[in-house]
Amino acid sequence: MPSTSDANALLDFSDLPRFDLFSPAHVSVAVDELLAQARAAVARAEEDATAATWDEFVAPLERATERLGRAWGMVGHLNAVADSSDLRDAYNASLPKVTQFWTEMGQNRKLFAKYRALADGPAYGTLDLARRRVVDNALRDFRLGGAELESPARERFASIQERHAELAQRFSENVLDATNAYSLVISDESRLAGLPQDARQAARDEAEADGAQGWKFTLRFPSYLPVMQYADDRALREQLYRAYVTRASELEQPEAARDNGPLIAELMRLRAEEAALLGFPSAAAVSLEPKMAESPVQVVSFLRDLAARARPSAERDLAEVRAFAAEHLGLPQLESWDLAYASEKLKEARYAFSDHEVKQYFQAPRVLDGLFGLIGRLFDVTIGPDQAPTWHPDVRFFRIERDGALVGQFYVDLYARASKRGGAWMDDARGRRHDPASTQTPVAYLNCNFQPPVGDKPALLRHDDVITLFHEFGHGLHHLLTRVDALGVSGINGVEWDAVELPSQFMENWCWEWDVVRQMSAHVDNGEPLPRALFDKMVAAKNFQAGLALLRQVEFALFDMRLHAEFDAGRPVAVAALLAEVRREVSVVQPPPYNRFQNSFSHIFAGGYSAGYYSYLWAEVLSADCFAAFEEAGVFDASTGKRFLDEILSVGGSRPAIDSFRAFRGREPRIDALLRHNGMVDTTTPETADA
Repeated sequence: MPSTSDANALLDFSDLPRFDLFSPAHVSVAVDELLAQARAAVARAEEDATAATWDEFVAPLERATERLGRAWGMVGHLNAVADSSDLRDAYNASLPKVTQFWTEMGQNRKLFAKYRALADGPAYGTLDLARRRVVDNALRDFRLGGAELESPARERFASIQERHAELAQRFSENVLDATNAYSLVISDESRLAGLPQDARQAARDEAEADGAQGWKFTLRFPSYLPVMQYADDRALREQLYRAYVTRASELEQPEAARDNGPLIAELMRLRAEEAALLGFPSAAAVSLEPKMAESPVQVVSFLRDLAARARPSAERDLAEVRAFAAEHLGLPQLESWDLAYASEKLKEARYAFSDHEVKQYFQAPRVLDGLFGLIGRLFDVTIGPDQAPTWHPDVRFFRIERDGALVGQFYVDLYARASKRGGAWMDDARGRRHDPASTQTPVAYLNCNFQPPVGDKPALLRHDDVITLFHEFGHGLHHLLTRVDALGVSGINGVEWDAVELPSQFMENWCWEWDVVRQMSAHVDNGEPLPRALFDKMVAAKNFQAGLALLRQVEFALFDMRLHAEFDAGRPVAVAALLAEVRREVSVVQPPPYNRFQNSFSHIFAGGYSAGYYSYLWAEVLSADCFAAFEEAGVFDASTGKRFLDEILSVGGSRPAIDSFRAFRGREPRIDALLRHNGMVDTTTPETADA
């Protein structure tokens, strides 16, 4: 991304981010200038002459700090999707300065006192509910930010914050670098038996791009997964599996310089120390303070209950695939690198279709069109292409309108590449804010890691990829369709972490509705929509190995919660040992001893989900129950869509998430919809029991 102008892209707030002008050299200059502006605004807010009111105190402080947040957010986004040595250096050089500022803000007693004065004074009663929520959240965040600490505890807390940010960034870099460092070039085509043609062609293209002969496979998911699912060569599957599960560990070959093990140990010590400084019994307790869940004990109980409900189904799933592998595949002992392969073969035998067959019907552009049509139908908006500078030629930009008026805009970056971290995520470029002078509309980033187009054909998505796209777009809708005017609680801002997955998981359900699937499918060779007979097979297979999948999520969440609840800096827990203990308790599949899953578990060590991974399952109870309202009224019922928009999507964090759920459903959440959607029968509680 070479700079075409002397203008600093990070200091242009006139409209959309100027990715066309960005240079890594802009980072330090812009950060220093914006930090100076933000500190000046803080100083003005601290003055006795500044009244503790929204207009004189909160709004000016919010505007000044938002500019820093938007610019740094742009840098962080580029660091995730367009990694380079220059950008990484620039990001890491400024990270301590930015972390220090936000830590100082969180510990600023004068600002804390101003917010308390506002909350305790007559002006608080004149605020609308959203602004009151902003004030209440600020008071909570000051307490969690160490504002009530005395020296030297305050200084130690600040140093912990800075070191934590540094370690999380290194963790993420190590995972990306380890993923990119490994490649395997196959010269013997016979070893590719079973692999679909598009996977072979992608591997051929990778090799040719390196000037090599043969087929090149990497640990990036679009390259890795087809091997695990389809390759008949067991040794090949094992080789790639071992490389994948030892990434960023002491076992990584040919060297272990990127070992995340020591980083995990230090991160946990710092999190435990931070909790102790704040007067909490554990890092988990700190994490839950702004969430819906009341305590680590409650979360652990919730997860163990889910595990108990899912285990019979999971045991049946595993027994079936083991029996099939032994009888039909010559695999009397099913290993971890066999599971995806044997499961795919069993699914093909049982349901008479393959994921590869289905994939031919889901062209990425057609899927996007179908998704946008659904959103328009449900929420009375129009989505169409728009123009904006982007960070890569593959990125597309769109706008959302209602009655001709702009509602929001978003970028879509669908495909995997070496400079982009793995996974899928939504992030905000800017939030909605309204004041007497203007309305700032929201902008979002939607990022995935799908296989890019091969040859002259459009990119093809697995049905699981379609689900992922709908999931991330659910986050996007939550951010983009907000009607809240206060920035701090508009869109996804201020939403409890264990409720933020509700809209995303809700959207996944539409991938199983025939009218939606029919509209967004077209065979890549002949343009025919997905046949109804094939769709019916997909629906029949929808809950194939659902028990195994649910237990896998419980395993991740329980490990995360117990690690952060039980860690004692005086008696450091062995992370690997705890993970093994959790697996023995809830899992039916035990990976080999060399598996180092935790070393690439970026969600909890670098992604903000520490003691929060349970939120995927917690929110799934809410999302399934919300979709049940559509099932009861008709899945395209306009009035139900409007209520979901009005009571869930549009209110953002302006009220507690449980209040939004109650407003939509008219009652407390129930777990029966989740169990039904996963093909499980709840035999332990009445079907209408509250969750």
